[in-house]
Amino acid sequence: MTAVISIIIPTYNHGQYLRKAIESVLNQTFQDWELFIINNMSTDNTEEIVNSYTDSRIKLLFFSENKIIGSVRNFGIKSSKAPVIALLDSDDVWYPEKLMECYRKLSNGFDLVCHGEIWVGPGAKRRTVVYGPEPNATFEKLLFEGNCLSTSACIFRREFYDAVLGFSDSPAFRTAEDYDFWLRLISAGARVGFVKDILGEYLIHEANQSRVQLRNMEAELAVFNHHVENLPASAKAKAWRIKRRRALIYYSGARMLQEANLFSRSWQYFFKALFTFPFVPKFYYAMLLNIFHLKPR
Repeated sequence: MTAVISIIIPTYNHGQYLRKAIESVLNQTFQDWELFIINNMSTDNTEEIVNSYTDSRIKLLFFSENKIIGSVRNFGIKSSKAPVIALLDSDDVWYPEKLMECYRKLSNGFDLVCHGEIWVGPGAKRRTVVYGPEPNATFEKLLFEGNCLSTSACIFRREFYDAVLGFSDSPAFRTAEDYDFWLRLISAGARVGFVKDILGEYLIHEANQSRVQLRNMEAELAVFNHHVENLPASAKAKAWRIKRRRALIYYSGARMLQEANLFSRSWQYFFKALFTFPFVPKFYYAMLLNIFHLKPR
């Protein structure tokens, strides 16, 4: 008998986190699920950890074509059968009510549901993040104001995944392939709902954060530029909106570096933001603080 929810966990050398992720699935109050763990050629104890579980709903698959997570997720989803799909990164965890609450919301006329979560790290930092609200989950808002969804916090209907042919495997979108996926789902007519409850934790690693975050900024810019190219001429006519969004993406890169105390490196992205669209007051405030090696609160 087919499960109601297929859970996909891609993993690469995350043995130190994987057991907590699996346990968080096993502890769900909603138990009608199947779990596919996609091992992308890990060299640590990933296989040993997964094989230590005897639950027949847990399946270990191997993927070796590339390390683009969109491809790994597609492989896992295509190997599963349930009508609803939930994504969980191998270093994140869910709280016990996650699937129950999200499936209840999904059953009330939605096709994609996202819940609140706690961002953990780097170090001892903890930040509560509530996504949405629903009026912000339109194609236009998501494109011009930024992503308001989180991969490990989302579940969605398989029919929409099939309709948009899954995640992109473009190397240019790497780390922002989820942003591109949400845009395409919503463009295909998916109705987005949000659960305000905090139902999981998203881990932010301390190592190489500036490099990873800058790569994410570049990927987000690539996704934005790709979707802008496909906009109708009437939307492209509002050139100021396009410039403003690009400037905000550059600003996000500057702020990432600023938060990492890399004040000198942040200037190039502050200037890119300013030269692209200079009419955003917070740019000037953050730059003023950057002079004194301070950060906006």
